[in-house]
Formats: sequence, structure tokens, C-alpha cells
Amino acid sequence: MNIPATPDFRSADFLRQHIRWTMAFYDPRALDASGGMYHYYLDDGTVYDQRTRHLVNATRFVITHAMLYRLTGAAHYLGGVRHAVDFLRTAFRDPHTGGYAWMIDWHDGKATVLDGTRHCYGMAFVMLAYAHASTCGIESARDWLAETFALTEKHFWEPAAGLYADEATPDWTLSPYRGQNANMHACEAMIVAYAATGEARYIARAECLAHNITCRQAALAKGLVWEHYHQDWSVDWDYNLHDKSNIFRPWGYQSGHLTEWAKLLLQLDTYTPADWHVPRAMELFAAGVNTAWDT
Repeated sequence: MNIPATPDFRSADFLRQHIRWTMAFYDPRALDASGGMYHYYLDDGTVYDQRTRHLVNATRFVITHAMLYRLTGAAHYLGGVRHAVDFLRTAFRDPHTGGYAWMIDWHDGKATVLDGTRHCYGMAFVMLAYAHASTCGIESARDWLAETFALTEKHFWEPAAGLYADEATPDWTLSPYRGQNANMHACEAMIVAYAATGEARYIARAECLAHNITCRQAALAKGLVWEHYHQDWSVDWDYNLHDKSNIFRPWGYQSGHLTEWAKLLLQLDTYTPADWHVPRAMELFAAGVNTAWDT
């Protein structure tokens, strides 16, 4: 790969090539003929764990193959979408409850649940995966998206807060933890779901999530997006303060999430313009860059 020393990230041509370079690392070594994709790699591409599979990784392989199919039109990427989405439904989904395992062991064509916790964060990525699959002409994916949305609404949606709860046991008993991250990715999924289906309920939910996190909840946290909350959605300033190992729930403001919300607000504004979207996106982006940029 002839990667330029000083990439031009404002160049559409460079960005398209950058996507191809990224995918070239995984294609075709990621494909497991027995089901799904391998998830764990060394820097040289060696698969060091062939059995452990994580829900978020499984959904992302659907998304990346769908994006490459739409970018290139190459049939084998569409095949990758079908292979990955089939594994998502058959290996991770519990047909009795509709829920998705957080982590499984895949061996000899069979899945053993390693962690059956139901995460709204994971459900958001499942919806995102089905929405992307739908854009590739996989017609069943639209129904699977609707099914997952209904399940998420039933078990995680809190009407009084206008936000999703975060975590539940396999029988859907909610934990007291509340977080913004699951809601951010749910907003992302709803935007793509609307783009894929044109169904107004998805963009309405995206707008609700965006406003309640970036405006109402941010007003409780010095105008920025704090990650962690108590069950009543009051700010939990100390959650994971002394735990540096939790990559899904790190303590503190996350500069990358500030810029990610800026991106989502701009995407949202293309579908349902509102006078607060762009100013709020600019504020969050500036805050993220000012705190994280290494001059």
C-alpha cells in the first residue's frame, strides 16, 4: 500500500482510497467459512483467537462490507454482508427472547454464550447493521431492523427521560446504570435506518435522543456531554473514576464523543433541519478539538 506521508483528509478521492486500504487488512483473511468473521488480530494480520466473537465486532463487519459494496459495487463485498448478517442472526440472537448475546464462543459451527448481558449499545449496532444491510438490497433486513427497534423500545426505552436505559440481564431486568454512549449510537442507527427505509419514526427518535443528550443532559454537565448517569439520569461524576480498564465506559468527558455528536447533529440536520443543530454541533466540535488536539 502506497500511503502518502501527509494524507489529505479533505480529499474525497483520498478518503475513498483510505476506506479501501482499511478494508484490505481484513479482506479476505477475516472470513471464517464456518460462520461469521474472525475478530482478533495481531498487527501483521495473524488471527490470534479464532473462537471468541463480540457482538459489536460482528455488527461492524456487516457495516464495513455494506459500505465497501456501495462504494465499489464488488459482488464479493455483498457476499460478505450476507455472510456476516447471517452469522449475527444465527449465532448471537436468542430466538426465544429476541435478545443478542454480548459475547460468544464459536466452535465446530456452534455458539456458546460467554456473556448473555443485553446491552442497548449492542442493540444500537444491531439496528445499524440491519439498516446498512437493507441499503444493499437484503430485503429481510428491513423487517429485522423493525423487529430490533421494537425490542429496544420495549425493554430499554424510558418515556419520562426520553432516552434508553443501558443494560439488562438475559431476562431483560434493567441495571441502575444509565449512559449517553448507547443513546449516541442509537441515534446513529436511527439516522441510517431512516435513510434506508424512509420511515419517519426512526428520524423522530434520532431527533429526540440528540436533543435530550446534547442539550438537556449537557446542561447538567457544564454544557458538554458527560458519559455516566444514575438511574434518575442525574450526573454520576465518579463512575469508573478509578477504573482505567473499561473501554466501553471510561470515566470523564470523551473528546471523541463530542466530535461524534457534532457529526450526528449535522447528519440529522440534512434530514430534519432545526435551528439548534448546527450551532450545537459547532460548540461540541470546538470543545472536542480544543481539549484533544495535539499541536
